[in-house]
Amino acid sequence: MIEKKDLDILGLLEERGKISTKQISRRLRIPQTTVHNRIKKMEKEDIIKGYKVVVNKKAIGKGVGAYIYITVNYPPEDVNFQENMAKKLSLFPEVEEVAIITGETDILVKFYVADTDELNDFVTKKLRSIKGIDKTRTSIIMKQMKG
Repeated sequence: MIEKKDLDILGLLEERGKISTKQISRRLRIPQTTVHNRIKKMEKEDIIKGYKVVVNKKAIGKGVGAYIYITVNYPPEDVNFQENMAKKLSLFPEVEEVAIITGETDILVKFYVADTDELNDFVTKKLRSIKGIDKTRTSIIMKQMKG
């Protein structure tokens, strides 16, 4: 089980990925070497899977974000169809996240494009051309609060 100190360190790293071990040490009032060692241990144990940059999408010309809920037709002979479909969807450069989900739909895709014309092309030309996609439902992101 993960200790509270580790959870506190993770919280600060999630809040500000570039925070230094010295800053974490000061905020949590624990020695810097302890912070360093705990971070290295969590990396080794795959608790910390990596570090990422959060990009301002508008600043790079990707001002429209959306979620697409996808329902697929499963061929009975292919037990890996849903997972293979998810992998195929993750290869599109517009796609940021792909998740296999439960409920009325099978796959959730999060992606960013420049404008609604590009959104329309992505859904109607790219997605609907993939064999096995039965239905899509798109929700445009109005405002991103976290992430």
